[in-house]
Amino acid sequence: MRLVVARCSVDYAGRLSAHLPLAPRVLMVKADGSVLVHSDGGSYKPLNWMSPPCSLVVSEPDEDQLAAGVTELWTVTNAKTSDLLVVSVHEVLSDSSHDLGIDPGLVKDGVEADLQKLLAEQIELLGDGHTLVRREYMTAIGPVDILARDPEGRSVAVELKRRGDIDGVEQLTRYLELMNRDPHLAPVTGVFAAQEIKPQARTLAQDRGIRCLLLDYDSMRGMDDSHHRLF
Repeated sequence: MRLVVARCSVDYAGRLSAHLPLAPRVLMVKADGSVLVHSDGGSYKPLNWMSPPCSLVVSEPDEDQLAAGVTELWTVTNAKTSDLLVVSVHEVLSDSSHDLGIDPGLVKDGVEADLQKLLAEQIELLGDGHTLVRREYMTAIGPVDILARDPEGRSVAVELKRRGDIDGVEQLTRYLELMNRDPHLAPVTGVFAAQEIKPQARTLAQDRGIRCLLLDYDSMRGMDDSHHRLF
């Protein structure tokens, strides 16, 4: 992984256009080819990024760009969509590379891992006619817990939590933004599934068109014995 701290401006051109004015930022170039632009806030969410497959070309600025203070240009091109991410670097404050090796992946606690396994086996809990594509569907920014298809064959990304809060909705939102750029998957809808979903998280999910699903862990394990319940 290469980490560059630089004063730069960033322009994105594709289905949407975006501009980040000149400011100090962290430029992250990963081994998978992805390029991410981070600020000193916003937790783990990048300000802008380009997902693989993509190529990075570093070039010299032209006369006008030199006069504006640009020292080098990073042009990142997506191989599938031809979207462009152009980073105009004015000053490099730090530049380092690190070999992180092979990542072992996210190790989830027992209940979350069990929920994922049980929902994959009982995929009909998403609704009649849903089918499982696979568990742990890998994206450039991490694995989606479950990828399924609805009765019409459309992709459904499922994020699983024991307790669903706003961070989980934000995580699923990032997956959906990325997956919907893939023409082989789009359109992709989202399901936020948890044993408990906080009201703020439910409101945010519904505002973003993400469906919420409450999971009964005991019932999914076959331990919900109606003969021993008062109601």
